[in-house]
Amino acid sequence: MGCVGSKEKGEPEPRGKRIRKPRPWKQEMPITRAEIKRMREEFWDTAPHYGGKKEIWDALRVAVEADLSMAQTIVESAGIIVSSEDLSCCYDERGAKYDLPNYVLSDPVNLKD
Repeated sequence: MGCVGSKEKGEPEPRGKRIRKPRPWKQEMPITRAEIKRMREEFWDTAPHYGGKKEIWDALRVAVEADLSMAQTIVESAGIIVSSEDLSCCYDERGAKYDLPNYVLSDPVNLKD
């Protein structure tokens, strides 16, 4: 028997928030799938230049492109602290901030075919 907040021995301590799907969003001007793909590639190519560790940026990219359970595993194993449940704002263990724009997290609702 234990306290109300006690856990079984060996149960992992949760690291931050649970990840969820991003909210639907709308691009000002509708864009095509090719355009959003280009924007994403450009973001991931330049993201490490904004600060933080390249390894964390790489882990975030893989997490964003994975399903939710795999993303949660990636984030936890990389030591990423989730500030925003949709991964739009995260931190590493040294306090560096990682901001991810909507177009990296999901497709807009007004995506052109």
